[in-house]
Amino acid sequence: MAFAVTSSSALHSSSLSSSIEQTKAAAQFGSFQPLDRPNLRSTAVNFSLRRCSVKPLNAETKRNDSIVPSAATLFAPAEAVEKVEVEDYEILAEKLENASPLQIMDKALEKFGNDIAIAFSGAEDVALIEYAHLTGRPFRVFSLDTGRLNPETYKLFDEVEKRYNIRIEYTFPDATEVQDLVRSKGLFSFYEDGHQECCCVRKVRPLRKALKGLRAWITGQRKDQSPGTRSEIPVVQVDPVFEGMDGGVGSLVKWNPVANVKGNDVWTFLRTMNVPVNSLHAKGYVSIGCEPCTRAVLPGQHEREGRWWWEDAKAKECGLHKGNVKEENMNGHGNSTLHANGTAAAHADIFDARNVVNLSRVGIENLLRLGERKEAWVVVLYAPWCRFCQGMEGSYLELAEKLSGSGVKVAKFRADGEEKAFAQRELQLGSFPTLLFFPKHSTRPIKYPSEKRDVESLLAFVNALQ
Repeated sequence: MAFAVTSSSALHSSSLSSSIEQTKAAAQFGSFQPLDRPNLRSTAVNFSLRRCSVKPLNAETKRNDSIVPSAATLFAPAEAVEKVEVEDYEILAEKLENASPLQIMDKALEKFGNDIAIAFSGAEDVALIEYAHLTGRPFRVFSLDTGRLNPETYKLFDEVEKRYNIRIEYTFPDATEVQDLVRSKGLFSFYEDGHQECCCVRKVRPLRKALKGLRAWITGQRKDQSPGTRSEIPVVQVDPVFEGMDGGVGSLVKWNPVANVKGNDVWTFLRTMNVPVNSLHAKGYVSIGCEPCTRAVLPGQHEREGRWWWEDAKAKECGLHKGNVKEENMNGHGNSTLHANGTAAAHADIFDARNVVNLSRVGIENLLRLGERKEAWVVVLYAPWCRFCQGMEGSYLELAEKLSGSGVKVAKFRADGEEKAFAQRELQLGSFPTLLFFPKHSTRPIKYPSEKRDVESLLAFVNALQ
């Protein structure tokens, strides 16, 4: 973008000064400025919609002898070329790695101004709105109304709008697509064939449309939120999945100000600042999404166990953050996770103890075929990378100790990677961990139906079936 000079230098000077003053005024948002920003550039001298990533060039003056309003001659001809300064967001992420969420939020709003918005789901990510408010800068908030949210979530939306004197920009799914999905597969097809199709219609496509009007967005992702998918998210990155208003790869930047913050610390902040929160949190809900796919979690369970609980831990992304999901299969078993640099991080095996039998594929197949067994068996189907399996390890090893010499064998079978399809087909695997009891006089194993994984609950299950 470039500027042309009108035939009257006085007129030009007056117009430009007025424009700068108006832009300065627009940049102000209230009187609360808690951050010390002595070295930040004013947005007033940057007239490009690209904010700080683009600087206007000095174009050669093109004289027009006719009498025309100055507004019509303010901008240079179309042949003027913009110069774009490309930001290395990997380097920026390293610089901000130890920055506070407030500092990261301030940097994001400073860089992108009105071209950035906070994604608000109606859960603990209300902290993002509070951080944005504390910067003293203007900010935008948008949310995806899937049509299947909890009533408590809609109530929170209203409370947040009134508290911060804002209007949330709601985005809705295409009515025809929702209608076609429900008419062809019913209201709850995701319980049978996975949540991805429904999430694509109700969340991913509406999000893609919303992001096409932005150059950056702000999310509430944290590294400790979801096993296998969010453990390596940076505080800022080029969005690997979605595109911004300019189109093409790299046209959208994604900010994650609370990436390095623990869930408990987020809640300490919310309570300290007396921020309105979703009333479902008081009922045991931690991670909150659509009503049919969200439930309360039990003590000791990871927060994401309340989302899509019938699926694998590594599948617990709705598609909004699909770029977090990495290739599982490094060696055929999926026992490695890819770091950002492409190297593999091996996961040590779990449930290792002298009284836990490690079953091979042949061993579990033989166990399935036996109609008469000398002893009953308890078998856990697991994946070592699964945080839920890791969390259950202590209680399962204690169960093995308690059942030692009781006539019940305790075993494990690794059911990820190449064994996953077999386990789903023959062993009722739905998600990790899955616990099976093989009675003495039955070929069909019985699946443990509860999410309670303390040793008392596991022992009660075994004793009830002996």
